Amino acid sequence: MHSFSIKLFADTADLSSILSLQRHPFVNGFTTNPSLMRKAGISNYESFARMVLQAVPVKPVSFEVLAEEAPMIERQARTIASWAPNTSVKITLTDRRGRSLLPTIERLSASGIPLNITALFTLEQLAAVLPRLDPTQSVILSVFAGRIADTGRDPVPMLRAARAMLANFPRAQLLWASSREVFNLFQAESAGCHIITMPPALIDKLSNLGKDLNLFAQETVESFYRDAESCPAFTSHPQPVIRHPDRKRTASGL
Repeated sequence: MHSFSIKLFADTADLSSILSLQRHPFVNGFTTNPSLMRKAGISNYESFARMVLQAVPVKPVSFEVLAEEAPMIERQARTIASWAPNTSVKITLTDRRGRSLLPTIERLSASGIPLNITALFTLEQLAAVLPRLDPTQSVILSVFAGRIADTGRDPVPMLRAARAMLANFPRAQLLWASSREVFNLFQAESAGCHIITMPPALIDKLSNLGKDLNLFAQETVESFYRDAESCPAFTSHPQPVIRHPDRKRTASGL
């Protein structure tokens, strides 16, 4: 069994997955977001959240605000935080129109609301939000490392610099978000992140950690063979006639 200093949060809105992963030895918490809930067909946000919190009474769970305007975002954040003591409220730096939510974040942090500042992409964004946070309060700072990597940039140097910026925030936790592969777990740990989020399908792949590569290769070949069996056999089709370009036709035309 591998041991990690970094914490792993499952990123999902599928209740059955949450119930299963609640017992997973590597999973320390959960996050979700509106996109995941839409894909899961969630129609009642609060009802879903309360079912999750009933299933996960101790491990931290992050739920995102859904409102568009700053006053409603603040009211929703306070409501979400009241659902359970292990709840963190996910909030972005701006609303959908690009208007700053930093004053809202500052008021919520000063009120002791556990926050998860999400969709961070740059060190400048992190530098803008840190002065608005109460250093005595718990906060998660979610950097979308996977999406940064999707642009061809290496997120590891940025995450290392981000961790250094948290020196005066002892209750702040740096989170590697939007993971793409199992190796991101090792990258996030080496960068000094406190948390990494992974979808259930990626968590399932943790069973491959340390696996013998020769065995893995043989299993891969076997899987190709099994998949090929589901296709029509080559011998069941007539083989095409291959004509050499320099070969003269016979009287029969062949």
